[in-house]
Amino acid sequence: MKHCIVIGGGIIGLCSAYYLHKEGHKVTVIDKSDFSSGASHVNAGIITPSHIISLAAPGMINKGIKWMLSSTSPFSIKPRLEYDFLQWTWLFKKSATPKKVASSIPVIKNINLFSRDLYEELKQASNDFDFHYQHKGLMMYYKTDKMGEEEWNIGKLAIKEGLKVEHLTKEEIQKLEPNVDLNIKGAVYYHSDAHMTPNEFMLKMKSYLEDNGVTFLANEEVIDFQISEGKIKSINTKNNTITADEFVLTTGSWTQKLAKKLGITIPVQAGKGYRINVKRETGIHIPAILTEAKVAVTPMNGFTRFGGTMEIAGINSQINTKRVNTIANAAESYYNGLQINQQERKDIESGLRPCSPDGLPYIGRLSKIKNVTVAAGHAMMGWSLGPATGKLVSEIISHKKTSTDLTPFHVERFS
Repeated sequence: MKHCIVIGGGIIGLCSAYYLHKEGHKVTVIDKSDFSSGASHVNAGIITPSHIISLAAPGMINKGIKWMLSSTSPFSIKPRLEYDFLQWTWLFKKSATPKKVASSIPVIKNINLFSRDLYEELKQASNDFDFHYQHKGLMMYYKTDKMGEEEWNIGKLAIKEGLKVEHLTKEEIQKLEPNVDLNIKGAVYYHSDAHMTPNEFMLKMKSYLEDNGVTFLANEEVIDFQISEGKIKSINTKNNTITADEFVLTTGSWTQKLAKKLGITIPVQAGKGYRINVKRETGIHIPAILTEAKVAVTPMNGFTRFGGTMEIAGINSQINTKRVNTIANAAESYYNGLQINQQERKDIESGLRPCSPDGLPYIGRLSKIKNVTVAAGHAMMGWSLGPATGKLVSEIISHKKTSTDLTPFHVERFS
């Protein structure tokens, strides 16, 4: 048994703690906040085998630049004269090639399916904790023939990868979603996806771990590491010095900053997204992406969540009300009769998704510091990949053969 410190209390951190605990390790989770906020609490809650195309797709940089002056665009990159940002942008551009995107498709699909299976195992293990989980698939709604063609081309790639995908007419969709009036032309329907209520899961997972001996230390920001003989001996927080055998960095958008203290380059940029909760009956029962607007719609436990935007603008928590209104207005334009009122538009939250330059997460050990495992950079797939990543972290630390090949997720691939 080892004493493992998990730095970071989001979905990746809690899942790592869960599987490490299951392996018999002593686990302490520390976070610079109080475990009640961040991207893991405000995301769309969708498990996404459908999302086989990485964020680093050809043309995305050009789109980001084209949209950067628009306060309502779904994706924007705010230029900054900072080395980390310029390096990440260059690496993103190098990664955004058809060949690299094609090679990442099976990698992304397989780890998503693995993670979905683990969520379903967790759901069935009701002696641990129960949570909202439904496997209803994901609709990619479109309004224009051009977008429909683009989405169906991706759908056909997914079919080749073994996923069940259908191209539906509006009439076929209305039979599946009879309680909403949709202003669309059609949809590409992925049967592979599932959805959850993130804040509920996070609360129940944390309670389960606490009840089973996992220690949580809130408001403990890591300031530095004490390294000796190729290992971390202890970490310094604002309040304490903490020793352990193993250290896991599940620090999301802050990973690059902490990695620098270890002498390692792990490029990560924060991608801000927003969520609006509508705590009234909307009639929506199947999760959807409103493709032209890049807005996600998820029927959660007791409310419907509308989320969107990818704003690469550094680590900040500023709320851009124009982007929030764009999400709400898009939702109203796809669902006839839906109204998102001013109070719902004001009661919003944002989260920072950690984006790697090639759209793949970092999962694995550091080469020079032997007792550090990194699990970060999941971008929009953080929620989807929580259990898979946590399981892999536990296998690494327990010296077991990993459930999937870690080569594509090599932590130092940009060093």
